[in-house]
Amino acid sequence: MRSYLLIYMANRIITFEKAVNEAIFSEMKRDKRVFLFGLDVTDHKRIFGTTKGLEIFGNERFFGTPLSEDAMTGVALGAAITGLRPIHVHIRVDFLLLAMNQLVNMVATTSYGSAGKLKAPLVIRAIIGRGWGQGFQHSKSLQGIFAHIPGLKVVMPSRPSDAKGLLISAIRDDSPVIFLEHRWLYWTEGHVPNHPYEIPIGKSNILRKGRDVTIVATSWMNVEAVRAAEILSKKHGVETEIIDVRTIYPLDDAPIVKSATKTGHAVVADYDWEFCGFSAEVAARISEKCFNKLKSPVTRIAFPHVPCPTTRPLENVFYPNAVTIIREVEKKLGLRKSDLSEENFYSWENRFKGPF
Repeated sequence: MRSYLLIYMANRIITFEKAVNEAIFSEMKRDKRVFLFGLDVTDHKRIFGTTKGLEIFGNERFFGTPLSEDAMTGVALGAAITGLRPIHVHIRVDFLLLAMNQLVNMVATTSYGSAGKLKAPLVIRAIIGRGWGQGFQHSKSLQGIFAHIPGLKVVMPSRPSDAKGLLISAIRDDSPVIFLEHRWLYWTEGHVPNHPYEIPIGKSNILRKGRDVTIVATSWMNVEAVRAAEILSKKHGVETEIIDVRTIYPLDDAPIVKSATKTGHAVVADYDWEFCGFSAEVAARISEKCFNKLKSPVTRIAFPHVPCPTTRPLENVFYPNAVTIIREVEKKLGLRKSDLSEENFYSWENRFKGPF
């Protein structure tokens, strides 16, 4: 009986939302210094369900805040400096921009400015991505901006198991961590161990082995890349290697370089703007370190340089997806365009019923 139970616990399938919730709950239970606060965390929807059940820890460790991003980020920093481990939740990354003074000039420089005498062990969770016509003020990602700031770690999990392990690592880290969660990922499912565990921050993960082309992806683009790889294999016999960077900074580029050297073809699929974005950093590293091994120029797939649109037809053009990846790989490898009319692709707009 015990062996069956252990197998079930190790192989159970849960949602991304549940994995985030488990990580927070286990750390708040383990360490009394951990507390969670933010706008609408106590709302009945509980931030897509990720803050369910946390009221058990009392209103001193789980509470909502006023609509004041800059001030509340300052509260998080003050708490971290004095020995607590805050998790500050922003329901949209767009409005984290209101806290940039705190993040850039205070949070990111705390350790450096004190010669290492002070630490800022805080986690800022922020939700990214499209919803039901969220538009230009509610659909950004911005990982490139945060990764540009020395002193901040930036994490973007794409699978439930990574969400749990990376969030636990982030909470235990003595550095400030920006933890970005795509709203469409909350309903994805995967195998997640029942017990608490850490996944090291700064380690990429190979989602799929392949020999013909390398796709380096962030966040939701990994979901799209996996679907694209399945279709490319079926239609053309192309075997795609997919690397989920998981951590934007620090970036683990060793698996990326190794893969691009092997395949000779690389596509970077980033859920953010292309111009001056994270995809440019990855493309530059591949070009610098694999130049003599590349069979084609590194290609980038990301947002065009316009604001995030609101209407569904414009969203479908603006946001890259599996079809975008398939067409780019076909072009890169000199393949004919395959008929995709009978293929199914991910689209979860209808499941997204509101802002929280």
